[in-house]
Amino acid sequence: MKFTTQRDALIRALQLVTGVVERRQTLPVLSNLHVAADPDGVAITGTDLEVELVARLSDGVEVVSAGQTTIPARKLTDIWRSLPEASSVSVEVDKDRAIVRSGRSRFTLATLPAADFPRVEAASGDLELSVSSTEIRRLLNQTAFSMAQQDVRYFLNGMLLEVTSKHIRTVATDGHRLAMCTLDRRDGASTDRRQVIVPRKGIVELGRLLAEDGDAAVISLARNHLRATFAGYSLTTKLVDGRFPDYEKVIPKEGGNVLTADREALKQAFGRASILSNEKYRGVRILLEPDQLTVRANNPEQEEAEEVVAVSYGGQRLEIGFNVSYLQDVLSALSTETVRLSVSDANSSALIEGLGADDCVYVVMPMRL
Repeated sequence: MKFTTQRDALIRALQLVTGVVERRQTLPVLSNLHVAADPDGVAITGTDLEVELVARLSDGVEVVSAGQTTIPARKLTDIWRSLPEASSVSVEVDKDRAIVRSGRSRFTLATLPAADFPRVEAASGDLELSVSSTEIRRLLNQTAFSMAQQDVRYFLNGMLLEVTSKHIRTVATDGHRLAMCTLDRRDGASTDRRQVIVPRKGIVELGRLLAEDGDAAVISLARNHLRATFAGYSLTTKLVDGRFPDYEKVIPKEGGNVLTADREALKQAFGRASILSNEKYRGVRILLEPDQLTVRANNPEQEEAEEVVAVSYGGQRLEIGFNVSYLQDVLSALSTETVRLSVSDANSSALIEGLGADDCVYVVMPMRL
């Protein structure tokens, strides 16, 4: 196998595919990238047996001889990244070695047989969606921060993807907060309600893949897998086998106490108050009064912070505690200038949404302080 290309033509593909490869592997071959060359171009594959990413490149790649092998992922990517921009690079396999040449540089890497490289087996999908990459990225970005991390309730360590005839929806929760974002479907296709749980790593890698605007992405759902195809890349991820909580029961109806405020002013106030909050519990106390919100934080060293923000509020006087990091995450995810927060009482969850943008809603549970 031998092919030549420009350094810049392959750098992003190598970085994306290497991102799927775990640093610690039980199988040595999983630390490698599967590289295959044929007359149509080069295909590079990385996997951890849960998520697989394939990059196919033809533009700017000249295949001298076809073949396939596996090459250490991070070593190859680090070499590629270190080469000068716009430099010409050749990759050639000689027996059990891969030789990378560029200018006066030459690198010889150990390879493993391509036949030993495992692939994620994915059946053909029974539901296929074509969605703008920008819209998918928005669905992910608006909700991903609420996914749990290493929770024993394994079904929370991922994101719910719900598809109906009317919408595509993403929901994430860690049991203390919930984020939901909805995209109206415009293709008019008739679809039974379908819910799947995509694992955290699948969501993270899909978000990296869609980091740039481009063509529409095709999402294919099978019983145990999700496959996303976008601009020469194909990401396949296993789905989480579990039942996601009934999120509709968690989302409170708009409470009697509703305030609207400038998002940036609120975000900055929470940021400053959080400096002196308890580093472990991150709790702040919020006092709601007519046209005023007061944020108070303290820590075991008896240090205190107080921030007063002008808001539009005509409800009853109310004092309630929250994890300030959760509030900051929501305000960072929203893009509207004004936000609306509604809560029924001091023991109720808060419902937060951007004013004039009801496609995304957030729920944050209160804390006892």
